[in-house]
Amino acid sequence: MTDLIRTLGCCYYPEQWPRTIWAEDARRMAETGLTWVRIGEFAWAKLEPRPGELRWDWLDEAIWTLGEAGLKVVLGTPTATPPRWVLDKHPDMLAVDAQGRPRKFGSRRHYCFSHEGYATESDRIVGLMADRYGRNDHVAAWQTDNEYGCHDTTISYSDAARAAFRRWLRDRYGDIEALNTAWGNVFWSMEYRDFDEIDLPNLTVTEPNPAHALAFRRFSSDQVVAFNRRQVEIIRARSSAPITHNYMGRITDFDHFAVGADLDFASWDSYPLGFLEDRAGAAPEQQRDYARQGDPDFQALHHDLYRAVGRGRWWVMEQQPGPVNWAPHNPAPLPGMVRLWSWEAFAHGAECVSYFRWRQAPFAQEQLHAGLLRPDSQPAPGLEEAAQVAREIAQAPAVANALAEVAILFDYDADAAWAVQPHGQGLSYFGLVLDLYKAMRGLGLSIDILPATTRDFTGYRLIAAPGLMHMPDALKSALAATDAEVLIGPRAAARDAEFSIPVPLPPAFPGLDVTVTHVESLRTDRPEPLDQGGAFTGYREALEGTAKIVERTASGAPALMREGRVSYLGGWPDPIAARRIIAGLCTRAGLDTVELPEGIRRRDTGTERFWFNHTERAVQVEGLDLPPISVTRRPR
Repeated sequence: MTDLIRTLGCCYYPEQWPRTIWAEDARRMAETGLTWVRIGEFAWAKLEPRPGELRWDWLDEAIWTLGEAGLKVVLGTPTATPPRWVLDKHPDMLAVDAQGRPRKFGSRRHYCFSHEGYATESDRIVGLMADRYGRNDHVAAWQTDNEYGCHDTTISYSDAARAAFRRWLRDRYGDIEALNTAWGNVFWSMEYRDFDEIDLPNLTVTEPNPAHALAFRRFSSDQVVAFNRRQVEIIRARSSAPITHNYMGRITDFDHFAVGADLDFASWDSYPLGFLEDRAGAAPEQQRDYARQGDPDFQALHHDLYRAVGRGRWWVMEQQPGPVNWAPHNPAPLPGMVRLWSWEAFAHGAECVSYFRWRQAPFAQEQLHAGLLRPDSQPAPGLEEAAQVAREIAQAPAVANALAEVAILFDYDADAAWAVQPHGQGLSYFGLVLDLYKAMRGLGLSIDILPATTRDFTGYRLIAAPGLMHMPDALKSALAATDAEVLIGPRAAARDAEFSIPVPLPPAFPGLDVTVTHVESLRTDRPEPLDQGGAFTGYREALEGTAKIVERTASGAPALMREGRVSYLGGWPDPIAARRIIAGLCTRAGLDTVELPEGIRRRDTGTERFWFNHTERAVQVEGLDLPPISVTRRPR
């Protein structure tokens, strides 16, 4: 159990406002109850308008002004927005999409992670910033770049990526025949004679070899890790302040755990209303019902995920305080939701909730993106809710985080494998994990997310490992040895490390006599009913073996099989089946559950129990009256 200090912050862009109002802004931030201010992450052209012409005076003054008001600065490296002159110097630095089109200048994130010329420019500006501010008393934390992967910018099909991919393949396989064997290139005469013959897996006549595509996604993830590590090493040599990166919602095309291994804490950018339609996977009726609240579980899953990525330490670096500008629809949050979202993050262990942004910009791409202030500096609706949260956390008792008793394994490599071979329209690893997470949350459970590299499961009573298409033997052995109830499948161990179907057939799990003999994807209008209620939707497997059949489909086929404490789920359960199956496993594990009403969620810390009502109606649960759009906190 670890003690938590809860703080608030905001994102600020002094370069976008007259210097004459900076001091007033800083005073108002402090009066609101903010502690942290993130600046600098988009300011490269203002810092260096021409090559080698460095202008630090304005940033010096901004940092001093904020610090003098008692605020702490998170300084962002500006590498997400290289100026036009950098592109003129390196015209081939742009990322290229899968259709061969360059991702051009005129917005942001216009670089390819594999371009060494750009990486060198990045090293230089980061080094200059760290030289100047690494020992500055007001710079209390650093952020590398901004939102890796946002706008589909992780995977690039540029010439630079092709050359780097070939080097990566040489390092990984050593011998071209080893690669041919690993990828099964005997199929369709795809054998290569040399690594220099290997192209990128796009613009092929039909789908590329899935092993080739998976290797390219792994390479692309490694390029993000390497790019970030260069910045971290430069900053660490010059500053002792902690370093983070602000991840995004449902951006899974690079390994956040691998990036996070080089950082001191994780952070992410939470936009509940923006994510509802295009990322949360919510059904139309849920999008309607939660249009002004956001999905009750989508943010929570990311809170738990980034707590794991940060090894227990994490922030919300950007919290939506009002309407955004980039979603299919952009409603305003209901009164009370900014407060609810803030406390929800704290309930999941956040050290800081930082609102984006201080003042709404009257120009450029985000002029319809709300801030805590309007463009005329008058308060926007979110300001008072932020101030209310600040007053509440100041009066709150000491708090502590604690290990949950339920865990879900999350693996970015599994997400890559599903993306390469979903086997059915709309199927994704993230979607499967989210569905099981929702079922657990609907039963009032608090959940830890664990990386698939975890081998010690001490303290957990229920562990779910859905959809892990590759399961190393060491992970199988660790799960088989734990005292917890374990749920694996569907698609558990369905591929080896190089994306071939293994023999013996999956899952080949120790002590569990279950074999998946074949699989099928299901039409959305043809679910497979289960005999105890609910159905498999989207995907199911044919199971054989001597393990006990716990559930069957309505047609009599095995659906859930068990041996000892290990259960295998042979399909994608709908919400009814998922909640029932999880509830049964909780009973076996001795875990107390509660069937929560729609829109009600519960979360435990080491010292508190939180109840969140995401609905517009009053609800009574376990003797508590929960007002509409509310947070209720009780000691444990």
